Amino acid sequence: MAIVKGKIRAISVSKEKGTQKTNVPEAELKVDCGIVGDAHAGKWHRQVSLLAFESIEKMVAMGADVSPGNFAENITTEGLDLLALPLGGKLRLGDSVVVEITQFGKKCHSRCEIFEQVGDCIMPREGIFAKVIAAGRIRVGDTIEVLDD
Repeated sequence: MAIVKGKIRAISVSKEKGTQKTNVPEAELKVDCGIVGDAHAGKWHRQVSLLAFESIEKMVAMGADVSPGNFAENITTEGLDLLALPLGGKLRLGDSVVVEITQFGKKCHSRCEIFEQVGDCIMPREGIFAKVIAAGRIRVGDTIEVLDD
């Protein structure tokens, strides 16, 4: 079976929930926590959020002025069909970090600025969430590998 690979296009963090995330060149991830210093880190099933760059490009094509991190995703991926992955599937990020997919999409708490711009937002449908099961550091440009169980 072929190994499916993508890459990390951006890493984004915020100190407080409900605020726009800032892009950073690298991040440390801890088991059963998430990204160190991110507001969404903690002992729950949505420690890390991922969104494909290809999804962001769809919103740009609709007229939204958006870029990686604007959807409050922690990791913007490129080259992977995130929605084709199974619940419970695992991804290796960089050399050592492994995350397990725990949720597809989410209910939006309100109509965000992106929705107001173009009448739609992709994160509730195309964002995925994961928990960290192997710790380490990740960097923009690192490989993402889909792991077989």
